[in-house]
Amino acid sequence: MHIPDAFIPIGQAAVYWLIALVFIVLALRWARNELDEEKVPLVAVLAAGIFAIQAFNLPVGMGTSGHLVGGALAAILLGSPYAAVFILTLVLLVQGIVFGDGGITTMGANIVNMGVIGGFVGYYTYMGLKGAVRNTYLAAAVAAWFACFIPALAASVEMWIAGTFPLVPGLIAMGTYHAAIGIIEAVITAGAIYLITSARPDLMKSTGEVSA
Repeated sequence: MHIPDAFIPIGQAAVYWLIALVFIVLALRWARNELDEEKVPLVAVLAAGIFAIQAFNLPVGMGTSGHLVGGALAAILLGSPYAAVFILTLVLLVQGIVFGDGGITTMGANIVNMGVIGGFVGYYTYMGLKGAVRNTYLAAAVAAWFACFIPALAASVEMWIAGTFPLVPGLIAMGTYHAAIGIIEAVITAGAIYLITSARPDLMKSTGEVSA
C-alpha cells in the first residue's frame, strides 16, 4: 500500500502532504495532552510492532504491494484516531527515509491513507460496533478489517487520479488483496487486544476502553 515516488505527480502529492500536515499537527496536540509515563511505552511497542507487520509485503501488481496496516490497533488501544496518525507517521517516516519503503514526495498520501483513513475508520467503526454487538474483540476485528480495506481503495483512487493505473483494475487488485489481508489484520488486532486486556486491563481502562 506504500505509494512510491513518481506514482503521483508533485502537485497532487503536495495536496496530500497538506492534508497530512493538518492531521499531524492535531496528532501532536493529542500526544502532548494525552501521552504520559504509562502510555509512552505502549506507543513505542505499537510503533515497533506496526513497523514489523508492515514489513511483510505481498506484490499486488502494477507496481504496488499489499500489507497489514495497524491503524485500528493503535487507535483502539490508545483511545483516539489521532494516536494512529501519530504512530503511523513515525513508522512511515522511518520506512521512507531510512529503508526506502514508500516515497518521500508521496509520504503525505501514505500518511493520509494508513494513518488518517485507517485510524479514523478503525476507531469509529470499533466504537459504533462495540455498542451494537457488545463484544470488544469482534468489534475490534471488524474495525481492523475495514481499516485495512478502505485505505487500499483510497490508494487505488489516488493513483487513478494520478493516471498511474486504471480505476477498476486498481480497485479490484488492491481491494481483493487487502480484503484477504484484512482478515489476518482482524485476527491480529483482536488477539492483541485480548492479550493486553488479560495481562494489563488497566491499560485499556486508562484509554477509556473496558474489556468485554
